[in-house]
Amino acid sequence: MFPQNGSGSVPIPDDGVLDRQCLAQNYTRRSCGLVFCYPWQRCVNGVCHCKPAYLCPSKNITAVCGPGPRDYRSYCHAMATTCRTHRRTVSHFGSCEASHQFFSSSIEGRLITLNVPNALNPEVAEKRLICGSSWNMAAANVVCREHGTQLGAQRAETTLLSTLQRSDPLKSFPESCVHVECEGFEEALAECTIRNHSGMETRVAQQNCYAGTLKGTNFKCVNDKFIQRIQTCDGVDDCGDRSDELCCNSCRGDAFRCNSGVCIPRSAVGDGIRDCLDAADEAGVKETTEDTETGVTEIRLSRKNLETLECGVPNMTMVDEEEVQERGRGGRVRRVVGGVPAKPYQIQWQVGLVDSGKMDCGGAYIGGCWILTAAHCVRPNPGAFRVKFSLWRKNRAHSTTDIVPVEDIHIHPQYNGRTYENDIALVELKKLPFEERCFRENPAVRPVCVPWTTQLFPANHSCSISGWGRTAEGKAAKVLLWANVSLIPDCERFYQDRFKPGMMCAGDLDGLVDSCQGDSGGPLVCEDALGVSYLWGIVSWGEKCGQPGFPGVYTQVAHFYEWIRLHTGWPVITKYNP
Repeated sequence: MFPQNGSGSVPIPDDGVLDRQCLAQNYTRRSCGLVFCYPWQRCVNGVCHCKPAYLCPSKNITAVCGPGPRDYRSYCHAMATTCRTHRRTVSHFGSCEASHQFFSSSIEGRLITLNVPNALNPEVAEKRLICGSSWNMAAANVVCREHGTQLGAQRAETTLLSTLQRSDPLKSFPESCVHVECEGFEEALAECTIRNHSGMETRVAQQNCYAGTLKGTNFKCVNDKFIQRIQTCDGVDDCGDRSDELCCNSCRGDAFRCNSGVCIPRSAVGDGIRDCLDAADEAGVKETTEDTETGVTEIRLSRKNLETLECGVPNMTMVDEEEVQERGRGGRVRRVVGGVPAKPYQIQWQVGLVDSGKMDCGGAYIGGCWILTAAHCVRPNPGAFRVKFSLWRKNRAHSTTDIVPVEDIHIHPQYNGRTYENDIALVELKKLPFEERCFRENPAVRPVCVPWTTQLFPANHSCSISGWGRTAEGKAAKVLLWANVSLIPDCERFYQDRFKPGMMCAGDLDGLVDSCQGDSGGPLVCEDALGVSYLWGIVSWGEKCGQPGFPGVYTQVAHFYEWIRLHTGWPVITKYNP
């Protein structure tokens, strides 16, 4: 078998490491369905686009000096300029006024030399070599691009310092080298992380820029560069556009594989920056801090400052509260198919949707004044609807229950009531008089996060459903019920051509767990590795509730992210500024 690589034109031997179908999509570092955009970018329709610099964080920032010289407020501000112009904008961290020398690299023969500003003597730059132990293709690509070879390096080459000294005994070589760590997106080595080394290593980096000599059955990157197949899925951006690390069934060496099929270097695990979409690289790892001013540190701080939206994490003081002050008498608890009664304050984004006094559908609170539900649950008559927050017993409010009127209902324009295609709707709540909010602060209400990519959770991931739907006895539940379900792949095998784009399946093929009538519009929620919950699906339709071979069908929320964002705006639903 010979799968097609990222550009779809050159066959490469199939060793099972690369995913053939994924490669056909031509993913690169700008493909935010698989990876995060950088803080100076924003994800639109699955592609990272440059943001204007004024959208960068303005707190806890460090000034950056450009080679102009020009001062930038922060690393993010400088890189926003680089993103748009593809020209180098970083010389070194700190104000330009503090130094008359600027960070630069030069190539003498094939030897790479760094001119590093001297903090003690601003008039003189220090010449340094690059330690061979830290030199890799990501950095080699950067230095070659900096000096005019757009496709980067042929190889990350090092040479013995002793050989250089013997070949030119009269030349004075630096007594120490520096470690250079690049991610691969940089336009110059000045944008990478530069760390001092206490001495000199036996091997130092030298230039070997791309000459296009690799052909045949080697891997062809999306940018048309060829690399050796063994360089794919090793956690290093050898291509220069990261296309060799984004479609991996497994990783080579000690590289770490994200669930989205992305391989990252082992050094990125537990570094305080969320590289995997589901944060698997940071799960269970105590956050670290950096003492030096580096690009990696600035990316971490920028992301942290941009992650201002609080969603997906319930108020645990309420979850642990067992008692409920009811406005009425108690009642019996019945079980849903495979489900159990929730705690009164457990599912804080669950809402009940009341239509003309009758509640047959649920929904999910996503922040601001917005509810997501199924299109088949609503109609364009907002005055007929009310939304109940913090509801446990279906027919009885308690002390934290809020009932909010509806301002408008936005049904997806391509919703098809016959086929249930695009079965999604946004319910816009009515604001309080003279205020921008639609209900008072409620400790029992928290929004769930909205996913921006369909790659966030893989097949067979365990998630949860909730609602007041039919029980095993065929009667409506008296209290909110919940159950765990698994994401089921290849749903076409169950429903053939009835299964459409934007739909997904979840449940238990043995029929032990399922959503039933009355659960419509309710949330299917998945947690990432850090315990943050995302609204992965909306209860839509299915056949033979709770019967083997007929899993529940849900609206896949991430498929409709752009439509949701256009109505709600960025601040309401964007947690990680993707």
